[in-house]
Amino acid sequence: MNRERVDRTVHTPRSRFQGLHLMLLLITCLLASQVLTAHEGALSPTESATPWGGDYFPNTLLTDQDGRQVRFFDDLIKDKVVVINFIFTSCSDSCPLETARLRQVQKLLGDRVGQDIFFYSISIDPLSDTPEVLKAYAQRFKVGPGWKFLTGEFTDVTDLRKKLGLFIEGVDNGRSKDHNLSLIVGNQSTGRWMKASPFENPWILADQLANTLQNWKKASVEESYANAPEIRPPSNGEELFRTRCASCHSLGPMDGQGIGMRSIGPDLIGVTRQRDPAWLSRWIREPDRMLAEKDPIAVELFERFDKIPMPNLRLDENAAQSIMGFLQEETERQKPMEAAQAQ
Repeated sequence: MNRERVDRTVHTPRSRFQGLHLMLLLITCLLASQVLTAHEGALSPTESATPWGGDYFPNTLLTDQDGRQVRFFDDLIKDKVVVINFIFTSCSDSCPLETARLRQVQKLLGDRVGQDIFFYSISIDPLSDTPEVLKAYAQRFKVGPGWKFLTGEFTDVTDLRKKLGLFIEGVDNGRSKDHNLSLIVGNQSTGRWMKASPFENPWILADQLANTLQNWKKASVEESYANAPEIRPPSNGEELFRTRCASCHSLGPMDGQGIGMRSIGPDLIGVTRQRDPAWLSRWIREPDRMLAEKDPIAVELFERFDKIPMPNLRLDENAAQSIMGFLQEETERQKPMEAAQAQ
């Protein structure tokens, strides 16, 4: 039906009905054609629905903490939902926090880690981080099954970081161990990849790995929003604590985020009463220097908590005071609850 015919007939009721009828037939035929084409061009189970497959990712040879050699694409990420970060075990700032945060995520995911979700921490310092060193590091953080700590050739690991978008020119320049703090989560088979921050809420990261990246294969069992508690806006001190400190520390028995996750660092309820304010402020700001100076309290804490160093998070005096203020408020808030529990 050419354009002139449509233009000539569009003004009469009968021809309008005929034109509509023909148009519906045309649309029906077009849809049927598309369905057949989609069926004929459907991916086989062995084909990938993403352009980021084996021809994009390097099949880098890596060695895990148990001395087993694996290939990055074939053995680690192919057809898997994964979280990947880059660390080095002698790091005194972001790496311990990142590892502690992922440990919380692993606990939230439970036995799904190692079955349909996989964790990989790859060292950027392969000369120092041998498999034995990586294994000891994993044991200090008490990580569970399904999480591999890996090492490889420096140039290969650098190329891998570039492919994953976790290499920043001028920062990751090889002359120091400063490096991109982001981690990456993704589903290789669908091609869905996202960067995430080590300061992210562990529940959000767990939800991305368990649901979003799994294409919601498992139905969520949620309570009604009518039962949700009222949310109050956090203070600056609470926000700093939740994003920087809560990876390793809980706040008393009522701290929901800390349930089952308290073995990395001490609980901090009452700490503002136990420690001198000047000491505590400096410990928050520069714990690495205090350890280097052999401060007796710092050394005792380091030895008691599996020799995991308190990370230097580059916080200033104002940030330290905000955190201390929140810790004091939380201690006062929980006093009536502690008294009731004791009774």
